[in-house]
Amino acid sequence: MTATGIDFGTTNSVAAQWTGGEFAEVLEIGGHGLDATWRRPGFERLYPSVVGTSSLRAGTLFGWEAKLRSERAVEACKRMLREEPLVTIGGERFAATTAAAAVFRSMVVAAQDEAATDIDEAVITVPANATGAARFRTREAARAADIRVRALLNEPTAAAIAYAHYLEEEGEFLVFDWGGGTMDATLLLHDDGFFDEKASRGVNRLGGLEIDERLRRMVLERSPARRAWTESEKRQFRLDIERSKILLSQQESVSVLTPDGASVEIGQDEFSYEIQDLITRALEPVEECLAQAQLDPEDLTAVLMIGGSSQIPAVRAAVAEALDRDPVSVEAFDPMTAVAEGAAICAAAMAGELSSIIRVVNTHALGTVTTGGDGNRRFSTLIPRNLRLPQQRVKSYEPNKDHVTKLTVEVWEGAPDRPVEHPDNVKLTELQLTYPEPCRDRSEGVFDLEFTYSKEGLLSVKATLQRTGEVVLNGEVKVFGDGAVEPEVTKELERLLALSPASRPVPKPTHPQTPAGRPRQPGESTEPLVVDGSNLAWNGRPPRTQGGRPSFAALQAAVTALRFKHPQRDIHVVVDASLRHQVSAEERPLVEQAVAEHHVVQPPAGTEGRGDALVISIAEEVGGIIVSNDNFAPFQKDSPWLLSKGRVMGATQSHGVWVFTARTPNPAAGAVRH
Repeated sequence: MTATGIDFGTTNSVAAQWTGGEFAEVLEIGGHGLDATWRRPGFERLYPSVVGTSSLRAGTLFGWEAKLRSERAVEACKRMLREEPLVTIGGERFAATTAAAAVFRSMVVAAQDEAATDIDEAVITVPANATGAARFRTREAARAADIRVRALLNEPTAAAIAYAHYLEEEGEFLVFDWGGGTMDATLLLHDDGFFDEKASRGVNRLGGLEIDERLRRMVLERSPARRAWTESEKRQFRLDIERSKILLSQQESVSVLTPDGASVEIGQDEFSYEIQDLITRALEPVEECLAQAQLDPEDLTAVLMIGGSSQIPAVRAAVAEALDRDPVSVEAFDPMTAVAEGAAICAAAMAGELSSIIRVVNTHALGTVTTGGDGNRRFSTLIPRNLRLPQQRVKSYEPNKDHVTKLTVEVWEGAPDRPVEHPDNVKLTELQLTYPEPCRDRSEGVFDLEFTYSKEGLLSVKATLQRTGEVVLNGEVKVFGDGAVEPEVTKELERLLALSPASRPVPKPTHPQTPAGRPRQPGESTEPLVVDGSNLAWNGRPPRTQGGRPSFAALQAAVTALRFKHPQRDIHVVVDASLRHQVSAEERPLVEQAVAEHHVVQPPAGTEGRGDALVISIAEEVGGIIVSNDNFAPFQKDSPWLLSKGRVMGATQSHGVWVFTARTPNPAAGAVRH
């Protein structure tokens, strides 16, 4: 059975396997769903943690297909596992655990179909500050997807394991883990194959989602919405914001197009300034960890930064300044896949394939709640935070009144130094303690409460009467449990997966091919045609200043006419990335589907000259004829062949009939005619 590690992320998930070599292998699954605007180095190894539906496709979509093609999508399933809200998918309501289980299941299927490997069991990572309830729901979601969970491993620990394994380095590591949903700082000691978490602090609901919201706010402050946006437009705008945020880590500025067609320029420096308060909040757990472990920054062996948000230049600079040292470079340590790789290495160690021994700590205190004589409820700790697991602790308690026959023992997880009602404190369950006979006074009811917490994260609770030694409570806290999956989750998952198509759609050719069996006619031209789609979509339409919109239906009619008139030619159709924002709300899904199915192509983000440059590049590459009414004036100097006879074809629409004629663009000033 292959040792597998899964980084179940708020934004993206990653799966890796240990195959017996020197490194863990990251699985490339779901990459077929990427389009040109989102394709970046390494993105084919990310699997978006998204479930969605589209009116253009049957069933439920997962991964990149769900992220980029859904009109309605459920994202951040992992963050939702803290509170278990209900979500809507395909018009039906499901628990967040079911949505997470569907993501796990889709990864299993993708691994079988695309990587020819099975994921039967895995070490699965969770945020260092994840609550017991969130850990249980993560375990339950994976198991509902038929994945046996070997262990839940904290994400920073997994990253440190990967780093220490690859670079064979020992010492004190600080892991700065800032992803899509949470921020965690963890101090770990690696010594002779042992990985010990010494301290871990974090902030919930502080991640890429909050950073996206800041960028969205910047754009809307400069160009407020002028009309009500459709759900599809809102979703696409969120995607554009997220992609622009990623681009701002690589370039000095980006142009963000709103659904109203307004283009807003955002610079990297001003974006960095806008999120400074978020960065400051993210640094607080770092200071708390160092203080708790009584370490100075100069005592650190390495600073590891993982998660997408940690790769923002302003964030890396702030961490480097705060610790007076540079973090490990991304070339030596991949921040997006290291967690999954570390989990796979841990799985291999647990299976005896490696000599490393993994030791972990509990990141939250465990205890109960008592009521004092003043009537106030207080957190009573049995197992303090940051202790190496396994742990077993006992504490004595006395009823607060006489003649007691039974008691309710509350099991809590959280921060004892904060009030019980603080959001960081979570009641995991209530257990009933029943006395064999009523206690005549409180002293007869004194009992020893024992908590046993395993290294796999399983908690059992036992209560023993001091007077008789009789066990009056002995149970497992089910939110930590590893028993059978709840039947409701199984049924819900079956119902959700029943919406999914039996198989993925077969990718279609990137452009229409010659009809099979038809011989070439004598004298028939065969040069490919490169259609300037945005230009034809505007043909005969009123200008934007007069409320006009391009027509995607008109473009489709033009392409159909070209296929009829020139059946032997390959046809490439290029549109500006802004076309989907400019067409009517009814046509926008058609544009998105055409792009998704490669009937039309868009220029990659950051391309100078937008669609015009891509039209010219394709025509030059394939020796094709451009179909457009544009003069391409800015490009004539560098591409003088545009003025050559027979290289451009004009298009005219008259009462729904398209006519195509040879044309030579008017030369721009300074252009050279050949």
